[in-house]
Amino acid sequence: MEIGWEMEKSVRELREYFKTGKTRSVTWRKNQLRGILDLVHDNENAMFDALYHDLGKHPVEAYRDEIGGVEKSANNSLSCVEKWMVPKKSSIPLFFFPAKGEVLSEPLGVVLIFSSWNFPIMLALDPLIGAIAAGNVVVIKPSDQAPKCSNFLANIIPQYLDSNAVKVIEGGPNVCEQLLLQKWDKIFFTGSPRVASIVMTAAAKNLTPVTLELGGKCPAILDHLSNPSDFKLAVKRIVGGKWGPCSGQACIGIDYVLVEDKFSSAMIELLKKIISKFYGDNPIQSKVISRIVNKQNFERLCNLLKDPLVEACIVHGGSVDEENLFIEPTILLDPPLDAQIMMEEIFGPLLPVITLNKIQESIEFINSRPKPLAIYAFTKDETFKRKIQSETSSGSVIFNDTLIQFLCDTLPFGGVGQSGFGRYHGKYSFDTFSHEKAVMHRNLCLEIEPRYPPWNNFKLEFIRKAYRFNYFGLFLQMLGFNKYN
Repeated sequence: MEIGWEMEKSVRELREYFKTGKTRSVTWRKNQLRGILDLVHDNENAMFDALYHDLGKHPVEAYRDEIGGVEKSANNSLSCVEKWMVPKKSSIPLFFFPAKGEVLSEPLGVVLIFSSWNFPIMLALDPLIGAIAAGNVVVIKPSDQAPKCSNFLANIIPQYLDSNAVKVIEGGPNVCEQLLLQKWDKIFFTGSPRVASIVMTAAAKNLTPVTLELGGKCPAILDHLSNPSDFKLAVKRIVGGKWGPCSGQACIGIDYVLVEDKFSSAMIELLKKIISKFYGDNPIQSKVISRIVNKQNFERLCNLLKDPLVEACIVHGGSVDEENLFIEPTILLDPPLDAQIMMEEIFGPLLPVITLNKIQESIEFINSRPKPLAIYAFTKDETFKRKIQSETSSGSVIFNDTLIQFLCDTLPFGGVGQSGFGRYHGKYSFDTFSHEKAVMHRNLCLEIEPRYPPWNNFKLEFIRKAYRFNYFGLFLQMLGFNKYN
């Protein structure tokens, strides 16, 4: 009861502060964005330490995937927010003359952001940047599965941002439940589909709009690349897209690879060589690859490998270190398609390789499963590219690379179907946390009134035809042609 009362009090205070209108000014928004930049610049080492403690992330990985991304996003919003705030003029048909129209982006109000444990800094601060740029007040709920990062955010954010407008609330599932009992103007959630359904159910009670950033089994398609250097570069990018981001614990990471059977052996041998080059012969000693976040997820991944039919498919790796929660990069060749490893999102350093007779079969294979957050396709065949674009559905499609779409502020990032809905990054973040209000300005100097009831002199068929000519039907309505007899 006490937790619930405190949260209700915090949300009430945020709502009262929002009503003052202070967060709507461009000065306030820019000051908060500068505050985020100062936070990042002043506390880089503290963030490195927190990310290493929670996930074993190397500083290079931490900066590449989290800190650098926040800095880039904040700089972009800071340079663009004033332009984004300007009302957009709307073309008004001549019929409405004299009139003018515009679309005004206004803040939604009190926003709740649930961040995830796999990128605990980036996935807390990046949505916050969009919410602040749009002029909202915000509650951030960091994941309790990354406790060091959660504690860092809770302690450091009040030192750099307006504490009347941005609050961090820590805790476990009971805190999440209490938060979802409050009335919000927007909920932004990053996490699993299971928890997302709980969030949506709670949001529906108050008709609260929700953005869900989920995941799914993101495939990589490897077409035949006749040039050996192209083939090597493609496989290198597959390695980076699988094991680079948090040891495969990433919603946009590669989940499995589709390749023609005749090229699978060459691909697997090259995968092994590049893994050794990137992470050494003993990856756990290299300390350049993240560990599994906790024992629960470690055991879940180990159980995927314990299926005898799956274990028999291991062609590289497979060793585990329970004490350090580490699983080495593991490749599996053609595991059973009905095995758990091919039915659920892996979210770890296990890579199934599925062989096909023809690479074009990959489209049917992908379409037989829930829509993924991303599809990665390595091909130079323009016809095949067009088929992938037109015949599959996913949050995004990336040709000849992996992961980079996440860092591109000029493209929307988000899922479709079970991989989520809604989008953010750059201007799309601003739009996600804004309401686009239609504004129309009319003039009182002109009014047309019928001198007699005109509907008595026109037949229904004439009026029906008139409506088919652009805005002429509206003109008839204004003249009084809104009654038929």
